[in-house]
Amino acid sequence: MARWLPRSTDLTRFCQKLNRVKTLEDDMMETSFNRCLSTIDLTLLGIGGMVGSGLYVLTGTVAKEIAGPAVIVSFIIAGFASLLAALCYAEFGARVPKTGSAYMFTYVSVGEIWAFLIGWNVLLEYMIGGAAVARAWSGYLDSIFNHKIKNFTETHVGAWQVPFLARYPDFLAAAILLVATTFISFGAKVSSWLNHVFSAISMGVILFILIMGFVLAQPKNWSTQEGGFAPYGLSGIMAGTATCFYAFVGFDVIAASSEEARNPQRAVPRAIAFSLGLATGAYILVSVVLTLMVPWHTLDPDSALADAFYRRGYAWAGFLVAAGSICAMNTVLLSNLFSLPRIVYAMAEDGLFFQVFSRVHPRTQVPVVGIVVFGLLMALLALVFDLEALVQFLSIGTLLAYTFVAASIIVLRFQQQKGDVPVPVASSRPNPEPHEGPSSSELKEYESFSDKLQLVDRDKSKEQREPGQLKAAFEPYLEFLSDFYPGEVVTVAVVTLMVSAICLCSILVFGNTHLHLPTWSYSLLLVLFSLGFLLSLLLIWAHEQQHSTQTFQIPLVPLSPALSIILNIYLMLKLSYMTWLRFAIWLLLGLLVYFSYGIWHSKENLREPQPQRVSARYVVFPGGSLEERVQAVQPSSQTPELPDTDIDDCKR
Repeated sequence: MARWLPRSTDLTRFCQKLNRVKTLEDDMMETSFNRCLSTIDLTLLGIGGMVGSGLYVLTGTVAKEIAGPAVIVSFIIAGFASLLAALCYAEFGARVPKTGSAYMFTYVSVGEIWAFLIGWNVLLEYMIGGAAVARAWSGYLDSIFNHKIKNFTETHVGAWQVPFLARYPDFLAAAILLVATTFISFGAKVSSWLNHVFSAISMGVILFILIMGFVLAQPKNWSTQEGGFAPYGLSGIMAGTATCFYAFVGFDVIAASSEEARNPQRAVPRAIAFSLGLATGAYILVSVVLTLMVPWHTLDPDSALADAFYRRGYAWAGFLVAAGSICAMNTVLLSNLFSLPRIVYAMAEDGLFFQVFSRVHPRTQVPVVGIVVFGLLMALLALVFDLEALVQFLSIGTLLAYTFVAASIIVLRFQQQKGDVPVPVASSRPNPEPHEGPSSSELKEYESFSDKLQLVDRDKSKEQREPGQLKAAFEPYLEFLSDFYPGEVVTVAVVTLMVSAICLCSILVFGNTHLHLPTWSYSLLLVLFSLGFLLSLLLIWAHEQQHSTQTFQIPLVPLSPALSIILNIYLMLKLSYMTWLRFAIWLLLGLLVYFSYGIWHSKENLREPQPQRVSARYVVFPGGSLEERVQAVQPSSQTPELPDTDIDDCKR
């Protein structure tokens, strides 16, 4: 029975395979894509990914049902929370200018299986997100024509009453996805130009909404007679923040496009900062004018802006708002279709996904196979499936990606850079006369043993420490940590920090409601897990970071990524249990794909040195004494093996 159990060495080798990291090329600017995107192109891609239908629908929904006029504060807090994640993406996008976004960032710092699972979840996130936006686009256009498209389809095609399927096939949603897929396959420059057109129209409509809104503003709509500025209190503001946070999902399209940027080291951080700032400003200002135009409790959640203009006597403005909404949804569609094939390409290029998706068209220089296949799959989803139940799945995939990217920033910042060698600080004393043999500094004579100890301590303090090593100031107190490899303690501390964050957020979310903990145990667990989180953070901070580079670096590491981690985990735990169940099923499917294909075809697996078969051959020569000689058996192409008959002759 014991011989069927895996040996410890096999288990160790297997775990090493799962956690191996990607080897980056020396020249990361070399690519098969066309580096043609400027900072403006990337900025507009980011704005298109964030400012979609949420600006026209989400603002009214949160204002009426969750936060009131204090939705403004909710968007400010949500924008700051998104900034923490966006800065992590900005640093990675500048340092690793390769397509793949969160998948690539996790692969180069955390490990292969984690990167695959992140890419697998992002893949489904983009597919469901694109199909859901296409159905919203179709429904919005249909509402303008009094639902004539829907009525015609139900009359001539029929309606379905099947679980998980839509009530009727949405041919318009599928058609817009196929048209967008065609444009995306023409190349990055065509996609960028089309995004410029729709973004310009959308921003023009937003500017019109702001100007007209401030002209029609009535400050009394924030007065106590109408319920006040924050009718739902602090709890309403924080609940609104959790909902508004998802409005900023979409800036990762910039990181996914970094391999097509002309100067990614400068363009990616700037584009992420500009797009997030403009999107946050748009959401805040639109929320201001919306709640000042009409009382917040009278808003129509489905079409708040158009209804507000209609009630103020400007019905014609509703058509402009509808046009802006459709253009904004077009930019989101382009963003999803632009990012998804590039992430699939990155996974296929690394051997973790099917190799056919790594083909790049020689003329358009885009992964055309991935664009066509996943464009068709997205159109099929939009055509027949009911996506309302799956929309929450988008949140958990995005938040998981944000969490791993933030953790990857900490791990990468405390790793030794490629080619780093500890460099001693140059001495101010003049160099002694050279002579043959070892350097004269090694042959100095000392008066006593104490002089030698003082010299060793002085040289040790002057030595420049590697990233991941314990800081000199903490060595007297944490000397037992000096024996570990650089970065090893930091990696363990990051895992401990994430476990503490999960436990802390679980107590905050479920402690009073589902677990029904008494007050003393609730408070005790909060204190214990908070201490674990803070001690892990301090332990990471006690180690040396990488020295500042020429590319962008997120400030206040490890504090900023740690705050992003705990916020993302908190929001994930607020999702429904059905979302977690679907997430677990999708993860199991991903693990099946990885262990049946990815782990065997991974390029890192091919780079690993294969163990050579070595055996010992004993040749006994006749003579007065026996002589044993052991030599390694070389491959037959290098050293032919002796036939067995010759060995027998030697023995005789």
